[in-house]
Amino acid sequence: MLGGYAGKILDVNLETGELKDKTLDEGILRMYLGGKGLGLKLIYDEFRDDMQPFDPDNLLVFATGPATGARVPTSGRYHILTSKSPLTGAVGSGNSGGKWGPYLKFAGYDAVVVRGISEKPVYLTIINGKAELVEAPDIWGMTVTAVTQELLDRVGTDPKKTSIACIGPAGENLISFACIMNDEYRTAGRTGSGAVMGSKKLKAILVSGNQRQKSANPEMLVEKVTESMSLIRENPVTGPKGGLHVYGTAVLVNIVNAHGAYSSRNFQQSYFPEADEQSGERLTATYLVGTTGCWGCPIVCGRKSVVPEGPFNVKYTEGPEYETIFALGSNCGVKELDAVVKANHFCNEFGIDTISMGGTIACAMELVEKGKIPEERLLGLNLRFGDAGAMVECIWRTAYKAGFGADLALGSRKLAEKYHSPEYAINVKGMELPAYDPRPIQGIGLEYATSNRGGDHVYGYTIPSEILGIPEKRDPYSTEGKPEWTIFMQDMVSVINSTVICLFTSFALWLPQYAGMLQAITGMELDPDKLLKIGERITNLERMMNNRYGFNRTQDVLPRRLITESTPAGPSKGQISHVPDMIDKYYELRGWVDGVPTEEKLRELEIA
Repeated sequence: MLGGYAGKILDVNLETGELKDKTLDEGILRMYLGGKGLGLKLIYDEFRDDMQPFDPDNLLVFATGPATGARVPTSGRYHILTSKSPLTGAVGSGNSGGKWGPYLKFAGYDAVVVRGISEKPVYLTIINGKAELVEAPDIWGMTVTAVTQELLDRVGTDPKKTSIACIGPAGENLISFACIMNDEYRTAGRTGSGAVMGSKKLKAILVSGNQRQKSANPEMLVEKVTESMSLIRENPVTGPKGGLHVYGTAVLVNIVNAHGAYSSRNFQQSYFPEADEQSGERLTATYLVGTTGCWGCPIVCGRKSVVPEGPFNVKYTEGPEYETIFALGSNCGVKELDAVVKANHFCNEFGIDTISMGGTIACAMELVEKGKIPEERLLGLNLRFGDAGAMVECIWRTAYKAGFGADLALGSRKLAEKYHSPEYAINVKGMELPAYDPRPIQGIGLEYATSNRGGDHVYGYTIPSEILGIPEKRDPYSTEGKPEWTIFMQDMVSVINSTVICLFTSFALWLPQYAGMLQAITGMELDPDKLLKIGERITNLERMMNNRYGFNRTQDVLPRRLITESTPAGPSKGQISHVPDMIDKYYELRGWVDGVPTEEKLRELEIA
C-alpha cells in the first residue's frame, strides 16, 4: 500500500445492518488520490442514471485523502459526496474541517460508504478498526450540540481522540439544503448531504483511534513541510499577522464591498453601505471572545463568539464566517451583526447550510415585496428586507417546516417556481450563489456557471487573483484569459479536495508544494503537471456523471439578472457578467461540446 493511507474502506448497509471492510484499490488512488476523487470513483462504479436523492441506493460517501491526519499544514479535512443531491439533482459534494477526518483515518479507514435505509434511527461508531451500528431512536430530534455531547458521554471514548459527524433536525426533516456537522461547529455545507443522511435514518458517526499512517519518505516530508510552513507563515493572508488569523474570513467583507461586489437584497445591489457594521473588524471589536482552528492548522481562522445581551443573545457559538455574514446579513438587507451571529448559531444547531438559507430568505423577501407571495401565507412574518427578527425567525421555521418554513425548505429555485417567479431565484443548477457578485468579477461568474455542483465559489477559487492579486493580479472586469484561469483553478481545487487539505493553503502554496508533500507522503512520482492531470480527470468524471443526469450547456448559465441588469450603484456601477461571451472558449479548452466531454477527452483522461 502507498504511504499515507489506511488501506481500507468501511461499507455500511443500513438496511441489513452489515458492516464490511473492503481493501482500497491502489490503482484508484494513483488516478484519483483520495477525498473527492476517491468518493466520485466509488459512486461512479455503482452509478444509476435514474437515481433519486432519497433512494436507498443513493450512496453517502465520507472520504479522507493521503494528507488527512498527516503531519502537513491544514490536514484536518475530509470530503462528503452523494450520488445525487436533493437540492441540485447533480452529484452532491461538500467539504469540512475540524478533526473528524483525521480520526476516521486514525480509526483505521480511508473512507466510509453508506447505503440503504435503516428501519429505525441509528448511529455508527468506528473505534480503532471496529465498527458498530447502534439503534438510538431517543437521539432522533436532538440538535447538533445536544447529540454530540450525548454520544461523547454515552460511548465513553477519550473526547480528545474522538470526533462526531451528525445531522440536526433539518437533516431529519429532509430539508433540501441540510448539511452534515462535525465537532459541533464545522460544516460540510452545500448540496443537501444532511438530508440524504437523514433519509437513511443515520443520525451520527463517531470516530476514534490512534492508528497513525506512515509516510513513504519521512525525511523528504519534513523538508517539504518546512518549506510549506515558511510560505504560509510569511504570507500576508495566512500568516500570524495575516487577515485570516486576525479577523477570520470576515476580513473580506470590507474588501469585497469596496470593490462593489458585496451583494445585497437578493443581488439587486452589489454594494452594502452598512458593510462595516458586519465586518471582520467589527466582529473582533464586539462579539469575539477567542479564535480556533482545525486539526493541524497553522492559520487558525475560526472565531469564537458571544452575544452577551439583547434579543439575539447567544452564550457561546463559533463564527460567523464571511459567506454567512453576507447570506444572512447584506443579502437579506440586514445590517445587525448580533442577528447574524444568532441566525448562524441556529443554522449550526439545526444543521442548515447558511448560504442556501440566506439566499432562500432573500428570494422570499423579494417575492413578498414584489407582491408575489400573499401576506396570509406568511402567518404573521414581516418578511421584508432589513427585518432582522424575521430573518432569524425563518431559520427554525425552515428546520421544522413550520408555517411558511415549509416553503423556505424548498430552496430558492423551487420556492420561486411555486410562486411563478423563477427570475427571483439567484442560483445556478438550483444552488444559491455565494458572497461575490459576478458582474464586476468576470472569472468568478464563469466559475459559478460551469461549476459541477452549482453556484459555488470554491469549486474553482478565482477570487484571490481577481480581488487580492494572489498569486498575481488579474483585472476582475476583463474576460481576457478568464476561461483558461477558471479551468486551471477548478482542476487545482479538485486536487486540493482530493488531497484533502484546506483551500486556504492556496493563498501561500502552489502545485510544486502540493506535489512535493504528496510524493513524500505516498511515494508516488508526482510533479505539477501530473497532479493537474489528476485534477482534470476528477473534474471530468464528475461532469460526465452530471451529463448522465441530463445536465448540459443549458444549466451552465447565470441568473438572468446578472447578465442583463447592471450593478446599480457603488464602485462597480454599470457592470454586468459576460459569461455568455466566455462559455464557448471555456468548452473548447476543456474538450467539451455544449457542456459534455468528448469521447476523445474521456479516453485521454482514462475515464471508462
